[in-house]
Amino acid sequence: MTRRYFGTDGIRGQSNVFPMTPDLAMRVGIAVGTIFRRGHHRHRVVIGKDTRLSGYMLENALVAGFTAAGLDVFLLGPIPTPAVAMLTRSLRADIGVMISASHNPFADNGIKLFGPDGYKLSDELELEIEDLLDKDIHAQLANPHEIGRAKRVDGDIYRYIEFVKRTLPRDVTLSGLRIAIDCANGAAYKVAPTALWELGAEVVTIGNEPNGTNINFECGSTHPDALQKKVHEVRADIGIALDGDADRVIIVDERGQIVDGDQLMATIAHSWADDNILRGGGIVATVMSNLGLERFLGDKGLTLARTKVGDRYVVEHMRNHDFNVGGEQSGHIVLSDYGTTGDGLVAALQVLARVKRSGKTVSEVCRKFEPVPQLLKNVRISGGKPLENPVVKQAIADAESALADKGRLVIRPSGTEPLIRVMAEGDDSAQVERIVNDLVGVIGSVKSAA
Repeated sequence: MTRRYFGTDGIRGQSNVFPMTPDLAMRVGIAVGTIFRRGHHRHRVVIGKDTRLSGYMLENALVAGFTAAGLDVFLLGPIPTPAVAMLTRSLRADIGVMISASHNPFADNGIKLFGPDGYKLSDELELEIEDLLDKDIHAQLANPHEIGRAKRVDGDIYRYIEFVKRTLPRDVTLSGLRIAIDCANGAAYKVAPTALWELGAEVVTIGNEPNGTNINFECGSTHPDALQKKVHEVRADIGIALDGDADRVIIVDERGQIVDGDQLMATIAHSWADDNILRGGGIVATVMSNLGLERFLGDKGLTLARTKVGDRYVVEHMRNHDFNVGGEQSGHIVLSDYGTTGDGLVAALQVLARVKRSGKTVSEVCRKFEPVPQLLKNVRISGGKPLENPVVKQAIADAESALADKGRLVIRPSGTEPLIRVMAEGDDSAQVERIVNDLVGVIGSVKSAA
C-alpha cells in the first residue's frame, strides 16, 4: 500500500501546508485515539513538542482530536523526543506524541507517534492510521460524557532529567569537566544543561534561547560551527551538539574537531565490549555508516549489521537480534539498555563516562578509526522518479562497477525532504569525488523525469 502521510519518521512537512495542517493533525488525533482506545480504562496520551512556532497550532489541533476520541491528554511542553518515549511508559499512557521535525528548519514540523511500550509504531499500525485518515471519522467520536480532558504537566521534565542522570555509571562524576553544550534552540534547552550541571560539570550553554523560529538555525548538530568556536573560546574539555528534538548528538573534542555518530558508536561499543555488556556481538548501523567503522569493529572481533536509513529500521533490527547499541552516522544513537529511541544526551553521557574513566582527552578516546573517504551530495527534486530513468540506472551501474570491492555506493530518496542522496566511499578519494559528481550531474539532468 502506498503511503500518503507517513515517511521514515512519522508525518512531516512544511507547516500549514498539506499534510502538516491543523485539520490533518486533528484527524490524526481522532484516528490514533480510535485505534488505541482499547479496554474500559481511562485512556491517556502524552504530547511533547520542540520549540517551533507551529508547535502551538499543531498541539491544540491534536488535543482537539484526542479529546474528541475520548482520551485524556497530558501536555508536556518543550521536551526531547526520547523523553516523550520514556514518559509514555512511565505514565502508563496508551500513546505518545512528539511534535517535531527534528533537525529540519523551523518552517517544517512533524508528528511522531509512540506506542505504550515507548517504541515507534509499526508499518502496519501506520497504514491502519492512514486508512482511517482518508475516511469519514465522525462515527468514531466519543459520546459527550466520554470526551477527554487535557492538562499541562510541565514538571514531568524532571522525571526525564533524573532518568538521564541515572544512566551515568555510579562510579563516575562529571566534576572537573568543562562542557560546552549547544541545545539547537530546541527541545532540550532546559533539560540538557540542568542534567549536566547536576552531575557535577561546569556547563557553558549556547543555543538555549528559542524564539519559535531559530531552532536548528546555524546551531545544533547539523551546524556545529558555533559550538566549535565556543569550545575554543572557553577551552572546554568537550562540546555536545544536540539537534532540535535532542535525539541526535555530535561531539566536538577539546581541539574543536567534530566527532560524528560513527566514531561515537565505535567508542561506546568498544567501551561496552570491554565491560562485557555489549550484546549481539557488535552494533547495528545503516548503509550510510563509514566503511572505516566496519573495519574497526572487525579488528575488535565485532560485527556491523547494516539496515536501511532510518532509526526505526535500526531499532527493529536491534530488537529482533538482541543488540543493545545501534545508530546512524548523523548522531542518532540508540542504546536499548536505557531507551527505545535515539537519545543524544544519554549517548553523550556514555562517551563522557569513558573519558572520565580513562583519564584521557576526548580526542584520544573518541578517534577510533580513520574514516574511509566518503562524499555525500544531495540533488533537490520537484517531482518525478529520476532513479527509475534508464540513463540514471546505467550511470549507477557503471559507478558500482568502478568501485567494485574497493568501496560502496548508496543512492536513495530522502524520507524527510524532497532530495535524492548520493553517497560513495572508497580508498581512492579522487575516484569517490568523481563518481559522486558524475551521478549528481546525471540525476540533476533528468530529475523531472516520470
